[in-house]
Amino acid sequence: MGKIFGFFLLWRLLGNPFLAILVILVIVYLLDRRFVGVFPSLTKPFKRMGQSSRLRTQISMNPNDISSKHELARLLIDRKKDAEAMKLLESIEAQSEDSAEFWDDLGTVYLRQGNTQKGENYVLKALELNPRVKYGRPYLRLADVYKNSDRDKAVDYVHRFQEIQSSSCEGYYLLGMMYKDLDRKEEALAAFQESINIYRSLPKYKKRQERKWAVLSMMKK
Repeated sequence: MGKIFGFFLLWRLLGNPFLAILVILVIVYLLDRRFVGVFPSLTKPFKRMGQSSRLRTQISMNPNDISSKHELARLLIDRKKDAEAMKLLESIEAQSEDSAEFWDDLGTVYLRQGNTQKGENYVLKALELNPRVKYGRPYLRLADVYKNSDRDKAVDYVHRFQEIQSSSCEGYYLLGMMYKDLDRKEEALAAFQESINIYRSLPKYKKRQERKWAVLSMMKK
């Protein structure tokens, strides 16, 4: 009732119902970005472009800057520019043999380009170097690859992820989404509920960090 009253009050003040709706949407967005974080950031793409431009300048000045090349490759992966990312990653392979994040990034590019065997081998190499690399998410990436072609393998990768993310709202939300993709509805609901339960047990200072995943889990139940 209060929301409806607020809408009509804005309508009366602004003299236009569409403008009132727009103001409400802006308020909801700002509150979400401040307290929850479900909605995507409108400024993040621009920040990424600025970072990419800065890194390209650094690389042009110092072609041997391995860390800048890797960072730029990660930004390109986020933007789905896999071909360019692969060239950068392959150019620093010799210097990145011991980096679990490097092998996971390279494996991710190969997986997205359809080279499943090579991509899986690289991701598993990353996990062999560091089983907790990127908080275990590579396991979910592999599960996603096999969810339609080899469900037993997909479930095995999900279980490996679960062993790492045993007390994280985000972890159980991602687990629930994977179970949902595997059409395992009961396990998905249980994972979403566990995400909510974990959030409720967290101290206040941790709830802000995990609130987004708890809210998303509530929306999936």
